[in-house]
Amino acid sequence: MTPRTRPGAAALAVVLLTAATGCAVADRAPDRSAPDAGRSRAEERSPAPGGASAPAPFTLVASGDVLPHDSVIQRAAVDAGGAGYDFRPMFSGVRSVVSRADLAICHMETVYGEQGGPYTGYPAFKSPPEVAVALKETGYDSCSTASNHTLDDGAGGLRRTLDALDKAGVRHAGSARTAAEAARPALLEAGAATVAQLAYTYDTNGYPLPEGQPWAVNLIDEQKIVSDARAARKAGADVVVVSLHWGTEWQTAPDERQLGLGRALTASHTGNRPDIDLIIGTHAHVPQAYEKVNGTWIVYGMGDQIAGDMINYEGVHDPRGNQGTLARFTFAPPTAPGRRWEVSRAEFVPQSFDTALGRVVNLNEAIKKGRTQYTGARDAIRAVVLARGAARDGLVMGE
Repeated sequence: MTPRTRPGAAALAVVLLTAATGCAVADRAPDRSAPDAGRSRAEERSPAPGGASAPAPFTLVASGDVLPHDSVIQRAAVDAGGAGYDFRPMFSGVRSVVSRADLAICHMETVYGEQGGPYTGYPAFKSPPEVAVALKETGYDSCSTASNHTLDDGAGGLRRTLDALDKAGVRHAGSARTAAEAARPALLEAGAATVAQLAYTYDTNGYPLPEGQPWAVNLIDEQKIVSDARAARKAGADVVVVSLHWGTEWQTAPDERQLGLGRALTASHTGNRPDIDLIIGTHAHVPQAYEKVNGTWIVYGMGDQIAGDMINYEGVHDPRGNQGTLARFTFAPPTAPGRRWEVSRAEFVPQSFDTALGRVVNLNEAIKKGRTQYTGARDAIRAVVLARGAARDGLVMGE
């Protein structure tokens, strides 16, 4: 199996990192003409002097790249018993973690082909739309759709992907079918809180944005991200989550662009409140560190959740390409008006895609059941995740 991008893509990314495009996508937004427009549900429920109860905390789970190579598509055909494609069994190992969260976010890296195919893996992906059904039934509420593969099949592939996610009941952010859709932030419910998801990619593998559609895919631009985050807050978001498709492939350490952009985004404030409450990263193929920067958690890279056997740039099979983490954050409500929702518990759950079985494996759960062959992968993931001192800020390994 070959890697998903050309080695030259990293150099191209540097040139395109500052290109700007439209706002994050959604399929609904609050009525801004209403008297209380812009007020979040949590603010409406905030503690009253008379002793009204405070909103409850909520948990958010996020995971890495869903990247169906040819072998993954073939496995889904086998799991469907010859009747189409069934990706649900692949996700079954993490369903208990994902479905228990108040809000679960995935990264749908590829676009979908026409119903019935043909479907392709690397280098220009067209995945079966049945992936969307599996994401929904696993418990995912929303997916980032901005990646270097978003335009692998042009505007048609982008449209089919969002149509299929809509049909399955999965929200999305990062790409759009219309300018109006691109201009609305994705607002999601998580208990008493309203969460905005924004998503951006470093590049589209050199594919140009569709003619007349500069808003089709969100490209990384610091000022645009901050502007979008502030707009989402005004639209009623209590918590703003930014999904970034960034970094250097096969590199476990975050690169200088990730570090610099992460510092800048987490330093951005409006008044006493940060503009962004969480950054979750994808793209590098391998797990990367978690770090608390300027009081805000950054997951530089969650690794691949589903992918075929991965070959690195040295032409060698690299098992790290099938390793990743589920990030799980518990947000506690503000302690006073105008304050942020604070992360009260930060966790990572190590996972791996067993290509022989065609299944995502919750490594801690598997090891507890005696499958000790996963111990080395679990320990390697933990070392990478904690490499930038996240344990000192309270990050723990969950199950």
